[in-house]
Amino acid sequence: MSEILQSMPSIVVYFLIFFVKIIEVSMATLRIVLITKGEKLKGALIAFFEVILWILIAATVLTDITEDPFKVVVYALAFSIGSYLGSMAENRLALGTVNIEAIVKKAQGKPLSIALREMGFAVTSVDAYGRDDRKEILYMHVPRKNISNTVKVIRSFQSDVVITINDIRPVYGGYGLLRK
Repeated sequence: MSEILQSMPSIVVYFLIFFVKIIEVSMATLRIVLITKGEKLKGALIAFFEVILWILIAATVLTDITEDPFKVVVYALAFSIGSYLGSMAENRLALGTVNIEAIVKKAQGKPLSIALREMGFAVTSVDAYGRDDRKEILYMHVPRKNISNTVKVIRSFQSDVVITINDIRPVYGGYGLLRK
C-alpha cells in the first residue's frame, strides 16, 4: 500500500487523508453515542470499521512524516471537521429517548396532558406547589426526534412554562414504548 500512496501526487494523498479521516471521526462520534444509549452491539460493529480506517490513515500520515509534515495539518483539520459533522449527523439521527419535564400552572395541566396524549405520548402528571400557586408537573418519555414538536405544544398552552429535557437510557415498560 505504501508504494501506491508514494506513486500518487501529494494533493491526492492529502484529499484521501482528509476525507477518510472525516468519515472515521464521524463514525467514532456515532459509536460513542450508540454505546452510551445502550446500543453496544451496533457500537461495536461501527468500532470494527472505524479502527480499520484509523490504522490506514494513521499509517499514511506517519509514512515519511518528516518529508511531508503537511499531512499532519490535513489530518488535524479533518479530525476537527469530522467531530463537527459527526455531532451534526447524530443530532439529525436523534437517536434515543429523552425525559421531558414541564412545570405548568394547575389550570393548564389537564388540557395539556390530554393534548399530549392525543399526540400519542404517555404523560404522567403530579400535583405540585410553586411559590405562589398550585402547579402540575408533567413527565414524558419522548423520542429525541419529537423534542421540538413536543416543546411547541407545551408552550402553546403556557408561554412561561418551565421545561427540562434530559437524555435517558432505554426505558422498559410503560405506554407506547418499544422495549419490554
